[in-house]
Amino acid sequence: MRYLLGLVGFTLGLVIVVKREPIKRAIGDIAAFEKYFGPGGTYTGLLLMGLLLSFLSIMFAFGTLQSLISSIFGPFFG
Repeated sequence: MRYLLGLVGFTLGLVIVVKREPIKRAIGDIAAFEKYFGPGGTYTGLLLMGLLLSFLSIMFAFGTLQSLISSIFGPFFG
């Protein structure tokens, strides 16, 4: 199941990266991206979101995301 979710997330991230233009036209400008990344920041924000989703999905599929989270937050929860 982990591998299937990882594959779906990776594919969705790649679709976001490749189809930035139609997504931007459909949803319009994202004010936070335009504020922090400057003019055209929505494209940059969508690119970063897609790449981050793909990277985290691969990490989830191979179990490294779970071990990273447990090593960071594990000491707080015993």
